[in-house]
Amino acid sequence: MSELRKDPVVDRWVIISKERGRRPSDFATTEPVYSGSFCPFCPGNEDIVPPEILAYRDSGSQPNGPGWRLRVVPNKFPAVTDSVDLDKRGDGIYDRMNGMGVHEVIIETPKHDVTLASMPVSGVEDVLWAYRERLLALSRDDRLQSGIIFKNHGVVAGASVNHSHSQLIALPVVPKQIKEELKGALNHYHYRERCLFCDIIYQELGSQTRMICESDAFIAFSPYAPRFPFETWIIPKTHQSRFEDTDKAGIERFAVILSDILQRLDRVLDNPPYNFVLHSAPFRQDCNAYYHWHLEIMPKLTRIAGFEWGSGFHINPTPPEETARFMRDAAAQAG
Repeated sequence: MSELRKDPVVDRWVIISKERGRRPSDFATTEPVYSGSFCPFCPGNEDIVPPEILAYRDSGSQPNGPGWRLRVVPNKFPAVTDSVDLDKRGDGIYDRMNGMGVHEVIIETPKHDVTLASMPVSGVEDVLWAYRERLLALSRDDRLQSGIIFKNHGVVAGASVNHSHSQLIALPVVPKQIKEELKGALNHYHYRERCLFCDIIYQELGSQTRMICESDAFIAFSPYAPRFPFETWIIPKTHQSRFEDTDKAGIERFAVILSDILQRLDRVLDNPPYNFVLHSAPFRQDCNAYYHWHLEIMPKLTRIAGFEWGSGFHINPTPPEETARFMRDAAAQAG
């Protein structure tokens, strides 16, 4: 029998369609082939993209040339730009402003055929450290209210370049999804005087039915009301609202569990296309008492169709308890 489950954070209902129950092998995807063989992100092509903002380089190498292990550059085709003023204005009953913001690309490795899942943990650590550095730098810009880190892996997930990279967009507004999370977390805090995410951690550790793995600092689990098959969350056990406040030891531990989860997804689903989004508190909002940063990973295995668009519901054919079991078993496969 199908179930309706409610996400406790954003008050969103999901249909877990058990009658449509699907195993990992049922989600085989035909990933489109990237057109063209030229890659603007490969070493030797540094002059094709805008000048680097941040780079981790070999000693003696020159900016905007080879010898790097990670680069951050402005997006050549940005969704927003920091070269305009906001110019907020009304348009009858509507509101609008200029597309002010910052759009950057984190080129995660110089090796074209390496993914975030296949690179060494030290490489994942570099990526996470670059996220932290750029969020900290952008948080000092009074025009910006929030920064969203996201990754599109594979054509189906929206990646236009077949070279491992992620992106950062900083905006003068707080995105709707983060606002909804903040509202839900604050309501829980007013009612129980506890962090909702900390309560989720406590319950998932206790029940173990949706747990995938844990370390001394993080847990990874399938959320109770997942929108998508094999949706996975990674949350730090220590309460903290802003990712960019994570120290070096925390980044190292985060890199280990993120690498582990991405490798399990590759083993279970055969290198699926996916998106992930880093949810962190707005730059200057005092919400540390009730908000908790986390990473949401969403494999692109199903399509959103008319019912989902029209209702706001998502239909997920794989219960999270089964997802977690498949992901736990993937650790044994690796051994």
